[in-house]
Amino acid sequence: MDYTQIVDAVINRLGTALRMDLDIAKKLIEGIEKESARRGLKAVIAVCNSQGNPMAVHSMDGAYLASFDIALKKAYTSVAMKMSTKELGELAQPGGPLYGIDKADNGRLIIFGGGVPLRYQGILLGGLGVSGGSVQEDSSMAEYGAALFERLLFNHE
Repeated sequence: MDYTQIVDAVINRLGTALRMDLDIAKKLIEGIEKESARRGLKAVIAVCNSQGNPMAVHSMDGAYLASFDIALKKAYTSVAMKMSTKELGELAQPGGPLYGIDKADNGRLIIFGGGVPLRYQGILLGGLGVSGGSVQEDSSMAEYGAALFERLLFNHE
């Protein structure tokens, strides 16, 4: 298959309006959980749709209690700000152009790594939040999840 055929197949499988669906969210969480376990992490994984509404949240056995809320906020923030929480955190440092942004939106925004927007060909379809490890570990897992998301779209039945 060439690139155009692959894109057409994906669009046909998802319908004319690209959107996040529960099946993809669950498969994404399952894949991230397996990778988290392989890395020795106990994470909470949250997926939201393009409006920032939670679609699925999964807490691995032994995950920190606080990670539940943090993962949801990371998923929401990545959609609300249309960027990763890692990128937002860099812009929100003292003296930065978005300093203080974490105080906006009733405290729902979070400015440390582990949240990424989920896109297909530039179209925002949802957000992913991973919490349970260090900021670097959560960011790495979220980036892994974003790459997995694209692969899942191509294999979505």
